[in-house]
Amino acid sequence: MFFTSFLCALILLLVGLIHWNHKWRNPRCNNGELPPGSMGLPLIGETIEFMAPISSIDMHPFIKIRMQRYGMVFKTSLFGLQVVVSTDPELNYFVLQQEGKIFKSFYPKTFIELFGLEDINDQKDAKSRYLKSIIVKVLGPENLKEKLLCNMDKEIRKRLCLWSAKESIIDLKDSVSTLFFDVIAKTLISYDPSTTTIDLMRYLKVFISSVFSFPLNIPGTAYHRSLKGRKIVMNLLKTLLSERMKSPRKESKDFLDLLVDELGKENSLLTEKSALNLIFVLLIASFVSSSRTISLATKFLSEDPKILKDLIDEHEEVLRNRGESDSQITWEEYKSMSFTQQVIKEAGRLANIVPASFRKTTKDFAINGYIIPKDWIVMIYPPATHLNSQIHEDPLTFNPSRWKGKLESNRGEKNYLVFGGGIRYCVGAEFSKMEMAIFLHYFVTKCRWKDVKGGNIVRSPGLEFPDGYHIQVMPKNIGVL
Repeated sequence: MFFTSFLCALILLLVGLIHWNHKWRNPRCNNGELPPGSMGLPLIGETIEFMAPISSIDMHPFIKIRMQRYGMVFKTSLFGLQVVVSTDPELNYFVLQQEGKIFKSFYPKTFIELFGLEDINDQKDAKSRYLKSIIVKVLGPENLKEKLLCNMDKEIRKRLCLWSAKESIIDLKDSVSTLFFDVIAKTLISYDPSTTTIDLMRYLKVFISSVFSFPLNIPGTAYHRSLKGRKIVMNLLKTLLSERMKSPRKESKDFLDLLVDELGKENSLLTEKSALNLIFVLLIASFVSSSRTISLATKFLSEDPKILKDLIDEHEEVLRNRGESDSQITWEEYKSMSFTQQVIKEAGRLANIVPASFRKTTKDFAINGYIIPKDWIVMIYPPATHLNSQIHEDPLTFNPSRWKGKLESNRGEKNYLVFGGGIRYCVGAEFSKMEMAIFLHYFVTKCRWKDVKGGNIVRSPGLEFPDGYHIQVMPKNIGVL
């Protein structure tokens, strides 16, 4: 009797699992036909294949194979979500422009946990604009001209002087990350690594190294390390915020002081939790993309003496036109560096630091005879635009001149999504371009370098240098930076 009951229960369980698996693999669409594609295993979907590391700057095979099999728009399941992947530049641009209408911003649960974006998916336009207005006060053009350019110039010169004087062998990505972080951390929270017992950058690096990992939160996993690193950083930020709220500063105010002022306003839309998460995200954003882009640009410059010479020529021209050779870069000089901006833009195109962005449909949406149902996720895949041979000739070739006369853009471009697009075009885009331009100015006029080891590229799915990128930095001319 027991055996019969057990067998019946087992059969029912197997039938249930088969039905669940069939339902998972064949999602229904009441108002039409879903785009073609496969959903993979239940819950896991095709996440593992999507995140598998590859040694190339080209598009991930996961995407290329499905583009060949299903076309430019296909369905899949990633991070436990029902997703329609778009590799169509026209559709990508349309989705970005239609946010707040047909689509709304969305982040996978893993990113919400890691970056503390608990309320971002339900965030109203008013609060989004409010938070953006706060960020503009520190990263907007006015503060870039008045404060950040000077601070950045001074810190970059000092750090390059140190590297070259000792003829140091450095891991370029890590060293530039620390350099850029020190600049923004001082601006945001007056952070000085020499006066605190907590190495903030160390824990941020732990966090970043494991962001693109499988979301398994058990001790020993990369995802667990990321959460642990975030917790340590957030505890420090919480302590700093608490101290400032108890004893507000009247002079030498930084971004943290600005947030304290906002928190003190009646009916403020800002909460302490939002303030802490905002600082955390800005600290991360200040160095991750820029350091990887600079490292990739340097690697390409090392491999192409002609492009390097053109870059050096532009910066030596800046020095010749300057009254005092040792004075800091002016805003006008920065804006005149057109070839430098072409180098930065081209390195950003090939780096594809942000390999995907997500939007959620607010209603059924028809595309090419198919329906993307309400509440499904659309994943925009920028590399499919950046590496499209019909848009960019020889797309895997580093060719800054392709951007000649095509630099100015305040809200993103249809064929260039490095800084996003639409209403969520990155508010820190100009800051990022400025810090990279200033670094390159002093790097090529005051230093020379040679590759030592590493430099191998891996995508997993973000850009990484698993063996580092080690170079030796030497002084170019006798003199002081």
